[in-house]
Amino acid sequence: MIDTSKPRRAMLVSFSGIDGAGKSTQIANLCASLRESGLKVKLITFWDDVVLLKYIREGATHKLFHGDQGVGTTASPIRRRDKDVRSPVMTLFRVAFYFIDAISLRRIAKKAAHSEADVVIFDRYIYDELANLNLAKASTQLYVQSIMKIVPKPEIGFLLDADPVKACARKPEYPIEFLHSNRNAYLKLSQFVGGITIIPPNTISEVKAEVAQCIASGSLAGVQPDLTRPARSTST
Repeated sequence: MIDTSKPRRAMLVSFSGIDGAGKSTQIANLCASLRESGLKVKLITFWDDVVLLKYIREGATHKLFHGDQGVGTTASPIRRRDKDVRSPVMTLFRVAFYFIDAISLRRIAKKAAHSEADVVIFDRYIYDELANLNLAKASTQLYVQSIMKIVPKPEIGFLLDADPVKACARKPEYPIEFLHSNRNAYLKLSQFVGGITIIPPNTISEVKAEVAQCIASGSLAGVQPDLTRPARSTST
């Protein structure tokens, strides 16, 4: 029996991982599955819908480091120069921009949680920015803790783990060395932040099944998602 005494709230789900981990594929699979079940799904893309001053940031990075723009493919690989750049100045910029992104995310997530959607899916989350920082430093860890006090934690936050070599083959944008270090940063962040469900590298169908199982059971920290509300025929 559904408890109608509690305020209606959508379930927040996020997908994170290195470039080429298969996030877009699994998000599309989950959205389709939920909508087929009659649930209303809202998709929020972190870079397009949350990040502030994105065009200025992207343009400035392109001018400063002369990296390629766009999305790399196996047929047309590119060489981006942004999150793989490590310098004290870039770290300061990241710290400032990630803070305002956290404020933006807090607002957007709160609004989405109380929207008409049953499930709100984030294509990337604040985790994907924090993984670009040097998490070995105590000062960075304090910064991450402060950011996590600002943003809401999704009921289920997925980290799609991936083999960097295979990920680079699917989406050739960054050097293999960076993808290895970036993967390690994600894993370290998941331990530090907590409450993140790591999906190990596997076939598309196997990952899809594991994601679906987590959503259905609310296996993360004992959360039981309210997916029992009467289905509606509309979707976004």
